[in-house]
Amino acid sequence: MSTSKRVLIYGGKGALGSTCVQYFKSKQWWVASVDTSANEEANESVIIKTLDSWTAQETEVSDRVNSILKGEKLDAIICVAGGWAGGSASSSDFIKNSDLMIKQSVWSSGIAAKLASNHLKEGGLLTLTGAKAALDPTPGMIGYGFAKAAVHQLTRSLGAQNSGLPENSSVLAILPVTLDTPMNRKFMPKADFSSWTPLEYVANLFHDWVIDLNKRPKSGSLVQLITKNNETELVIA
Repeated sequence: MSTSKRVLIYGGKGALGSTCVQYFKSKQWWVASVDTSANEEANESVIIKTLDSWTAQETEVSDRVNSILKGEKLDAIICVAGGWAGGSASSSDFIKNSDLMIKQSVWSSGIAAKLASNHLKEGGLLTLTGAKAALDPTPGMIGYGFAKAAVHQLTRSLGAQNSGLPENSSVLAILPVTLDTPMNRKFMPKADFSSWTPLEYVANLFHDWVIDLNKRPKSGSLVQLITKNNETELVIA
């Protein structure tokens, strides 16, 4: 590792994750990606193969990260793994979709937190991905809502004293409304795109938070991304 700045992108093959990998690489960072498939642009890829056990998945990811870091520390861990599925309690796939949401958002966030406790530098940054919708009831997408609400609680807990994160490190969660991804455009072609948050904005925000401690909100904050007329405002929940 010839460069001094190192970041791990958890969910590095998804739309936002790929954008983050590209952005940090453009700034000459060493970048590791963790996902179910490799990101060829990253310096290293950790490929998740264990999908049916949280503890086994954590062991698999941790062992691989230990192997590639070789004792080096990370400036940041950015967890943007996740997804969306709908359904009320009466939906036939309510439990199936809820299980998927927990695996995509809660498992990934928990493992990212564990990685941060072991590999983050003092003063480093961990970011997790919640959702503005999960601040309120989500009756039409209950699994999504309670999985994201769990991420919010995890963020607050990690930001409190004695959470196990390195000294002076920060944890922040972004709470987007709608991200401007190719998949969202495909399924919502008539939506108001001016109210969607661009992926490049989010990647730049992460970079700013990593390199400038003065730009970081208080550790444990839930940071809503409110975009109107193509302008994004940060609002602490």
